[in-house]
Amino acid sequence: MSAKQFEIKSYPDMWESLGMDVARFEKARCVLGDAFQTTFLSQENRPQRMDYFNWLISEMHGGRIREILDAKKEGRPVIGTFCVYIPEELVIAAGGICIGLCGGSQGPVPDAEKILPRNICPMVKSAYGFKAAKICPYFQAVDFVYGETTCDAKKKTWEILNREVPTYVMEIPQMKRERDRTLWLEEVKDFKAQIEKGTGKTITADAISDAIKIMNNKRKALQRLNRLQHHIPSPISGKDVLLIEQIAFYDDPVRFTEKVNLLCDELDERVSKGVSVAPASAPRVLVSGTPMAMPNWKAHNLVEKAGGIVVNDESCIGTRYFKDLMDENMTDIESQLKALTDRYMKIDCSCFTPNDERVDQVLKEYRDSGSQGILHYCLQFCHTYNIEAIKIKEACEKNGIPFLAIESDYSPEDIGQMQTRIEAFLEQIKG
Repeated sequence: MSAKQFEIKSYPDMWESLGMDVARFEKARCVLGDAFQTTFLSQENRPQRMDYFNWLISEMHGGRIREILDAKKEGRPVIGTFCVYIPEELVIAAGGICIGLCGGSQGPVPDAEKILPRNICPMVKSAYGFKAAKICPYFQAVDFVYGETTCDAKKKTWEILNREVPTYVMEIPQMKRERDRTLWLEEVKDFKAQIEKGTGKTITADAISDAIKIMNNKRKALQRLNRLQHHIPSPISGKDVLLIEQIAFYDDPVRFTEKVNLLCDELDERVSKGVSVAPASAPRVLVSGTPMAMPNWKAHNLVEKAGGIVVNDESCIGTRYFKDLMDENMTDIESQLKALTDRYMKIDCSCFTPNDERVDQVLKEYRDSGSQGILHYCLQFCHTYNIEAIKIKEACEKNGIPFLAIESDYSPEDIGQMQTRIEAFLEQIKG
């Protein structure tokens, strides 16, 4: 798919039936299309099988939405989420569709700021603004959404969001003791019960087993992609991998897994033939920190435009989402729910205290990926990641690892400053 051919397809009749502000969304569609063309389709020597993911972006607000609406007609639940702690396996076991609703765009932030405070996380404001302004077809299509208590801004925003769309909240403990595991298990059971109540169907152990396999296969495909990204020189750009990781929260999981594995087959061939997207001498960067919801591609784009390459994403969009697999041998529901709880408790979000395991994980991924420096990216007002960056920095200093901390939002206003700092960081890596 060439740059001239690319277009995010328009479905005004369908959008109007969803109660959207179609005129405003049409403008956003064009802006997103231009940004995608400039950021991704201008790259040289991209893998051919990125064409599927280009196509998915072109149909992200059209063909994929139609698939979701068809599923709703079949009685399948469509559930929106904002966090990787919500167990997707139970949604899939109910025959449902799980959609990530985190906002990564500056566009709806002013809409949110008419109601919410300005000095809170831009991801929370962006997500809420998409619903308040009715400019997100996914938000308009979901049956209900499930929030969580990973930060204060989120858990209070869910109360306001509930006025717009049915919103349920899963309590995530802030520690990982046995008593916290017990609480978390009860929350997982409540989540299952809420889905069953909404669908009128009972989730069976066999259905959970099948869903666990679907999610394990999806995670294995992403793990494979992550390993291939680590190759020196890398056969795929960091921003293309970021794009795929973002698409993971919207696409059908079985189809997505198949397409990622097909891409990885091509990347294997590129590695064997020495085909790469950047020279082996390009500074290799691990990006850690807050998740980058679509279409937030700013940090990766700046690194790679400056001659570096991102070779690992330690975030909820990246490795935190797919690094841990599930035990597939559980045959009764109680054991399955306990195993689900254990798996999701391994996710090392900065909301936990203490959280030394995340520092260890960042260092492990740094070594495994062959990185040469760590860029810790944090959204403004995300206090837990901002403060935890202190420990990451100290660990880098102890181990002689070049480190750069950047705090940003979704606006383009700080791009010049970020570019200057990233260019200096890459020079530091080069020595």
